[in-house]
Amino acid sequence: MISYHSLAPLNSVLNATAAMLLLAGYYCIRRRWVRLHRAFMLSAVTVSAAFLISYSVYHYNVGDVQFEGRGWVRPVYFTILISHVFLAAAIVPLVLVTLWRALKGNFNRHRRLARWTWPIWIYVSITGVVVYLMCYQLYTPGYSSPALPLLTGISEKAYLRKE
Repeated sequence: MISYHSLAPLNSVLNATAAMLLLAGYYCIRRRWVRLHRAFMLSAVTVSAAFLISYSVYHYNVGDVQFEGRGWVRPVYFTILISHVFLAAAIVPLVLVTLWRALKGNFNRHRRLARWTWPIWIYVSITGVVVYLMCYQLYTPGYSSPALPLLTGISEKAYLRKE
């Protein structure tokens, strides 16, 4: 069986892929290649949805992950993480409304909102990769208890022994 821990690098790949699709979509719309823009942006939405599912499954099963870096890098990491988390929460409704307006053909309102949505979305996608690299690659992650035993009433020792 594949470990839930393998979802962390997958999440990073999905974030990086979303960032590349967003950049391609932006490039296309600036050149008025509307069909390509639409294809790239719908792909970015799909990849971002896959990320959200994978991220939720990962943290449900693995629990919280503590950043183990010390010194000056710690406040840098948490500054990036905090901005990433708050903007990630904001981007979901922004993307949905922006997408809805485009699909309904309300392009003036779509364009107005997309001017806010796109920069936030690209920032969240890129900082997601940065957070992964800092927490999992530059430093060994510290794992806490997964959510499953807490929600089911199983003791953590029994859960870890798979009893």
